[in-house]
Amino acid sequence: MRRVFLIVLDSFGIGEMEDSQAFGDKGTNTLRSCASSSFFDMPNMEKMGLFHIDGVDCRKRSEPPVGAYARMTEASMGKDTTIGHWEIAGIVSDKPLPTYPNGFPPEVLAEFTRKTGRGVLCNRPYSGTEVIRDYGDEHVKTGDLIVYTSADSVFQIAAHEDIVPVEQLYEYCRMARQILQGEHGVGRVIARPFTGSSGNYSRTPRRHDYSLVPPRDTMLDILKQAGRDVIAVGKIYDIFAGRGMTEHVYTSGNEEGIRQTLAYMDKDFDGLCFVNLVDFDMLYGHRRDVDGYARALQYFDSRLPEIMRRLGPEDILMITADHGCDPAYSMTTDHTREHTPWIVYGDRVIPGNYGTRHTFADIAATILRYLNVDGRVDGTPVDLFRG
Repeated sequence: MRRVFLIVLDSFGIGEMEDSQAFGDKGTNTLRSCASSSFFDMPNMEKMGLFHIDGVDCRKRSEPPVGAYARMTEASMGKDTTIGHWEIAGIVSDKPLPTYPNGFPPEVLAEFTRKTGRGVLCNRPYSGTEVIRDYGDEHVKTGDLIVYTSADSVFQIAAHEDIVPVEQLYEYCRMARQILQGEHGVGRVIARPFTGSSGNYSRTPRRHDYSLVPPRDTMLDILKQAGRDVIAVGKIYDIFAGRGMTEHVYTSGNEEGIRQTLAYMDKDFDGLCFVNLVDFDMLYGHRRDVDGYARALQYFDSRLPEIMRRLGPEDILMITADHGCDPAYSMTTDHTREHTPWIVYGDRVIPGNYGTRHTFADIAATILRYLNVDGRVDGTPVDLFRG
């Protein structure tokens, strides 16, 4: 029985990509920024090869690494969660998903208003915490929905739980998802419930994402069709619109995500456990909190020995990321176009440097080969296993 545990450290970039200037992200490096914090400490990732990856120069290298490692390049035209995860799962997106730097067009909002029966506030790119601070009072007074976006392909709806019950907000998001197809097919519609009173509003953990359906089969569909288990932990289920999974569990953050992963390691299954740890991006990257991001990395690293000890002789641990979100970058609060790490560990793994890969999709191709499942994805399998 072979199992792969694929953990995405959401937004853990390791340095600007060659085309980063075209995305407005010249000079960004999430890892280097976090390493500047006095709270940064990742001895276990260091042993696995993190600081040996091509282009990583923010720490002295230790010898020899116990894992396989590579620098990943995003081939898709984007830097958002949806496109990044789709590529990890085997789909390269040649065209970027639509973004709305000037807000959504009148025809989209008119149809949304018609369906929901509520007006719209904001309709601009905005920080999620600032938008409820600036528009929360008007929303509470009028019942109009706070609609906003970012540099990513997202349509976000914020509403106070006392004004719009959470289940009603989810229904509004499903309406928006039906509207936002084709030309306006954004990657995600996101419910952003909040609570509190004027001057003291705060978002709740009952966020929910409604993603665009992947345009073709991913690694997840291929594995499921072959009779393998595909377990989703965290927001993986939402990112793939529920496609290709046999079981899923939502989490409230990194701590619960790690706890759920450890629980699955104690269960028998044959296939993939795909995990997203969201706090790096949601709580620290977008909020430009260098120390908070560094602490979160240190916490994850401190839990790695427990994860590694529970691996069976046929189990493989893979750690990667979907994009960057440099917490020290002052130009925007959005994702950054960066290379990502790929670290692979297990008894069957041949340690060493596997260079710079040309697409995240090599991860999907490698997993399919290791699990002995045939299927077409955009990547190339990497020969890093014994036997």
